Amino acid sequence: MSEHDFDVVVIGMGPGGEEVAGRLASAGLAVAGVESRLVGGECPYFGCVPSKMMIRAGNLLAEARRVPGMAGTASVSPDWAPVASRIRDEATDNWDDTVAADRFTGKGGQLFRGEGRVTGPGLVQVGADLLRASRGIVIATGTAPAVPPISGLAGTPFWTNREAIKATGVPPSLIVLGGGAIGAELAQVFARFGAEVTVVEALGQLLPLEEPEAGELLASVFDREGIGVRTGVAAETVRHDGAAFTVRLAGGDEVSATRLLVATGRRVDLAAIGVGAVGIDELGHAIGVDDRLRAADGVWAVGDVAGHGAFTHMAMYHAGIVVADILGQEHHRAEYHAVPRVTFTDPEIGSVGLTEAQAREQGLDVAVGMAQIPAAARGWIHKAGNDGFIKCVQDAGRGVLVGATSAGPAGGEVLSMLTLAVHAQLPVQRLREMIYAYPTFHRAVEDALRSLS
Repeated sequence: MSEHDFDVVVIGMGPGGEEVAGRLASAGLAVAGVESRLVGGECPYFGCVPSKMMIRAGNLLAEARRVPGMAGTASVSPDWAPVASRIRDEATDNWDDTVAADRFTGKGGQLFRGEGRVTGPGLVQVGADLLRASRGIVIATGTAPAVPPISGLAGTPFWTNREAIKATGVPPSLIVLGGGAIGAELAQVFARFGAEVTVVEALGQLLPLEEPEAGELLASVFDREGIGVRTGVAAETVRHDGAAFTVRLAGGDEVSATRLLVATGRRVDLAAIGVGAVGIDELGHAIGVDDRLRAADGVWAVGDVAGHGAFTHMAMYHAGIVVADILGQEHHRAEYHAVPRVTFTDPEIGSVGLTEAQAREQGLDVAVGMAQIPAAARGWIHKAGNDGFIKCVQDAGRGVLVGATSAGPAGGEVLSMLTLAVHAQLPVQRLREMIYAYPTFHRAVEDALRSLS
């Protein structure tokens, strides 16, 4: 066993872990970074960045198909080759993390390849190396695809998001298990490139964490694009005969396709990290932290593993708080009343804060305002592909927004002003007094605020 002394050991070098490790190393601390897969994490290699490159390509095809009746004629011939090539270029030559690793070591950090396991206060074992952390340990191990225990699924060549991102071709047909953000995004992409796609979601709507209007809108768009949607029905068994998958649904119906994508959520394995050695419950779904991301004495948790949203922006938000805490600097504390999230389907579904149902469950005096994008001036101008709405959820007792959804051609961008309103708890009356540029998509926010009741 080789022993090494550091100020801080960071387990997991995804976006949040890399940010913490790099900034602490730049500040002069002796920092060890531990990573068993790729430095940079899921986001640049199998998540946010490559999936949005795929989505951008699919959206270009959709826009070209909208030319007739708007701007003449257009002929569209989908080709996956440039998409696959661009993803491999972005992932630095077939998922090589040398650039990211060198970025960290160039700041003075030391990188250890392997599974990091906490073995006691200030102690992390990585293979034959024992790392001692005098100031503390930062856990930023992220999450992995959650594979449900469906009979017959194990051992079949199903895809997760990782295999879907690596695809060098578009399958003739695809079943997507899970109608959340990842499943919905990838379903639409592959359908737009010619695959026959069916989405199966056990809960009652697509995007089950979002407003019901969002799920209804996306289901309508998918139906129009020829994507099959089965909601409120669970997958009971899976068969693979070497050429195709067959999924038997509750009730007896079956769907078949050449490929099966499992997009049923993410999981964390706290026992594998060894957090029990520092008094943290290994059976939890996440590591409990305070508003400085402290999980135990000398232990911090960052990003997905802390359980406040599996988003890159959450990991980066946490990173700034942890760096300041370790360095003894003044910094704001973590707060989660205005967490933004965007599903990058077409239309984009952006949301922040509470849904209407969540606000009512909290006993708030709820008022709701809605505006339809096609009825707004910019939506009417946009015409083809103008699906969407703005929904505002107000705590009428305080006169502030506690949640909002922005669905539309620029839903994620329009969300920015709503995120600010919820985060800063701006009075709704003050928002009504704003000047909204005409004709913009965000002007529909004004209409939604006017309809609050």
